[in-house]
Amino acid sequence: MHTLLVKDSFCNRMKQHNHVERRPYPRLQAAVYFTRAGFPWRFWKRPTGETLGGVRVFSDEPPGQGDSLHAEIFLLDGTSVTCRVVVAWVDELPVGAPGRYDVGLAFTAIRPGDRERLGPVLAPK
Repeated sequence: MHTLLVKDSFCNRMKQHNHVERRPYPRLQAAVYFTRAGFPWRFWKRPTGETLGGVRVFSDEPPGQGDSLHAEIFLLDGTSVTCRVVVAWVDELPVGAPGRYDVGLAFTAIRPGDRERLGPVLAPK
């Protein structure tokens, strides 16, 4: 078990969160639109060992670790993939980086076949 300090998205305090495992998600190289979704993931548990994967994105606004979000990912062919994600981690990046934050997003709901559709917009891990 690791302990990770993350910036709370609702105030300027630092909070300590326990982070069980940080997965090496691939970098998403596509535009993404987020909206808030229902309850935070810490109140909902997926059976152990079951994972839908995830992605990493750059962001200029820090979402809160554990925030549940609806995401629409815009693909190169003009279509989009909609899914539900939870913020797995948020890391502040140095000045000059492509974004202010590196954000890990774990999929909590995605349609069958949509992970494969994301292939062309994912950088190698």
